[in-house]
Amino acid sequence: MCPPIVVATGDATLKAVLPFFPGGGAAASCRFALALLLLVPAWPTQVLADPVRVAVASNFTAAAEEIVRAFEARTGHRVSLSPGSTGRHYAQIRLGAPFVVFLAADAERPRRLEEEGRALPGTRFTYAIGRLALWSRDPGRVDRAGGVLRSGHLRRLAIANPRLAPYGRAAREVMERLGVWERLQTHLVRGENVAQAFQYVASGNAEAGFVAWSQLRALPADRRGSTWRVPADLHGAIEQQAVLLREDPVGREFLDFLRGAEAASILADLGYDLP
Repeated sequence: MCPPIVVATGDATLKAVLPFFPGGGAAASCRFALALLLLVPAWPTQVLADPVRVAVASNFTAAAEEIVRAFEARTGHRVSLSPGSTGRHYAQIRLGAPFVVFLAADAERPRRLEEEGRALPGTRFTYAIGRLALWSRDPGRVDRAGGVLRSGHLRRLAIANPRLAPYGRAAREVMERLGVWERLQTHLVRGENVAQAFQYVASGNAEAGFVAWSQLRALPADRRGSTWRVPADLHGAIEQQAVLLREDPVGREFLDFLRGAEAASILADLGYDLP
């Protein structure tokens, strides 16, 4: 058996344990195998490179997965998504989490990271405008004007944490505008992010909840229950921004793809407004 041989390819490093080829002795076998390995720089090396790490807001996970599939098919690069609340991602990035791209659910955190020198200037842009919805699995529970919030018939109402999640903050603004925020305090079930709020409703642990409209668009028609698509003028715009956190050519290429027509078509199909 030959010793391990390490070959640097520029985009990746390949470590191989070369086999023994019978008939020529150990030295001849190693020389033959090494000659094969010297061809490695001619191979497409992006396949061997580590995937680009992307922190993505939980509401955008389904759309991001579709966009990543299209991007990978088009370019051959790989992308690794880490879903979660925008507030928690922001805290992790400030502590040095090795993300390359941040797809936030608001504009505030990417702007802060840019101001703090933790994101590359000039790379921040709005990639989607989120829409809020009040949803119940029960087909007859939520009316088209959100009157159920005033009815007193909700024992548990799910929302994302307003301190961490932009969709939770928007939900609070809606309830404040409708004058029901204080009255519903004892009925609220708070998730860390809008994905958890969605799960509270989907599992039956809350009769209704404020979720992302895009989450409902991804459901089969027979599971959509009843929905009120909240008018955009009842809360601040859910302006979702992206930013590049460190210099990375594949990260830049991914953000360029996110701005393009193919990604825009996916976003529109999943219920996002386009900037």
